[in-house]
Amino acid sequence: MNKSGNTFLGIIAGTALGAAMGILFAPDKGSKTRDMLAKEAELRKNKLADQASDLADTVAKKVNVKKATIEEQLESLATDTSYKSDEVISALEKKLEVLKTKNRHFRKEAQTNGSTKTASV
Repeated sequence: MNKSGNTFLGIIAGTALGAAMGILFAPDKGSKTRDMLAKEAELRKNKLADQASDLADTVAKKVNVKKATIEEQLESLATDTSYKSDEVISALEKKLEVLKTKNRHFRKEAQTNGSTKTASV
């Protein structure tokens, strides 16, 4: 369990134990004890609400930080991918030119060999 969960559990257990002890060992009249318990319950409720609010704020901040980090990473990845795509396209175009040059060379060679064979036949 995380720190906030332990704190919450401690508050609940403390409230229940405090209420039980207050009732068992109350030297005052019932109405005074009830008023005291009501005030204590109100204090605990307010403290719990404050902690819940703080926890919600902390979670929201962490989520926003993570969101910003993820957005930055995605942007960086998109940029890197774009550059890599351009590099791949450029490399393929160079390879295509080399292959075209070789193909022209082979055609010329084939024509030269073909005309030589035809002339010698």
